[in-house]
Amino acid sequence: MGIFSYWRSVLKILLPKKYVKEQELNLPELYEQFGYHFKNEMFLRQALKHRSYLTCTGEPRIQSNERLELLGDSVLGMVVTEYLFHKYENAEEGKLTNFKSLLVNRKILSEIARDFALGDYIYLNEAEERAGGRDRESILSDAMEAIIGAIYLDGGLSAAQNFIHENISVRLSDVLEDGHLKNYKSLLQEYCQSENLSGPIYKLEDESGPDHEKLFTICVIINSQKIGIGKGFSKKKAEQKAAKETLLMLNVI
Repeated sequence: MGIFSYWRSVLKILLPKKYVKEQELNLPELYEQFGYHFKNEMFLRQALKHRSYLTCTGEPRIQSNERLELLGDSVLGMVVTEYLFHKYENAEEGKLTNFKSLLVNRKILSEIARDFALGDYIYLNEAEERAGGRDRESILSDAMEAIIGAIYLDGGLSAAQNFIHENISVRLSDVLEDGHLKNYKSLLQEYCQSENLSGPIYKLEDESGPDHEKLFTICVIINSQKIGIGKGFSKKKAEQKAAKETLLMLNVI
């Protein structure tokens, strides 16, 4: 056995199994899916490194993907806001804020990550993996933001813009058409905050029907005025419908 083969076998024994896997991992599939080839692959590797994995490598927490996640979140917000600013030239600030919240959120980012099968590539320790970390929404969405940060560092703003537009901005129409992806209460809350309005307050107006099938009627109060009304067989659904009705009446959606 040559000296290099000997030390390689020693390292495989001494180093954690997943650390060795990281060094040997080939990422051409991700390059093809992303439509971007990293000049410095270490940016991508760090973007995929969840903090739990550092217990395997012994690296400091600064080597996780958290710093790249912060950078990617800022780049994503700027690029999407500029896209919406030009796309909806006559839209007020509140409406642009609502559109942005539909695109830049954990649910959308995790869905994109699943399209890339990103969970298969994220570096986790065994405990996090057993706990379902590879499909956890928070881990997937954080990794997507970290990848955007990595692309920005590796290829500049233009490369990051291309990636965001091709994978995130293009989803706006689908998101607007799919009411299931919207959280109308969150949208209304953000609108009220952006417009310095008091509320929204959700008030139960009525409930009817048998206990196993009660119909709830909820109204939304903003600035002490009753606006939208919604009905549903749970208070949560009635509140969402009331919030949607309010947003429609305020011409926000």
